[in-house]
Amino acid sequence: MKKKERRSEETGSQWLNMMCEVLKGGVAAGVVTILALLLCAVLVSVGVVPVNAMYGCVLASCVLGTLAGGTYAVQHIGNRSLLVGLSVGTVLFLLLLTAGLIAYEGATVANRGVGILCACLCGGAISGLLARKPKKKRRR
Repeated sequence: MKKKERRSEETGSQWLNMMCEVLKGGVAAGVVTILALLLCAVLVSVGVVPVNAMYGCVLASCVLGTLAGGTYAVQHIGNRSLLVGLSVGTVLFLLLLTAGLIAYEGATVANRGVGILCACLCGGAISGLLARKPKKKRRR
């Protein structure tokens, strides 16, 4: 009976560690996204990037941030890389949605939120596919 209890505790702690790494990756993705958005805002202020291209900059910043955070989480967790990358993308989207709801009361998913959701999930999926460790080949 002690072995079963230990296994369930180990499984629970592994799940908790995985979720903590996903949240850390989501926060890292948020920081990278904010820095990329700051750079885009400076480029718009200088006049290098036109104002009407800002939505594209937002989507590119979301993909870039999720790539960075997803890569961090995938390399620390090691298994189920696609699921981890998509989870980091979901965490980043929820962080952005929460920040939008706090700053602007009228922020909704319908107000160009679907594009941001797709950008976050695509960046997470790309990081999940690219950052995983290659499978070991069996020797026969």
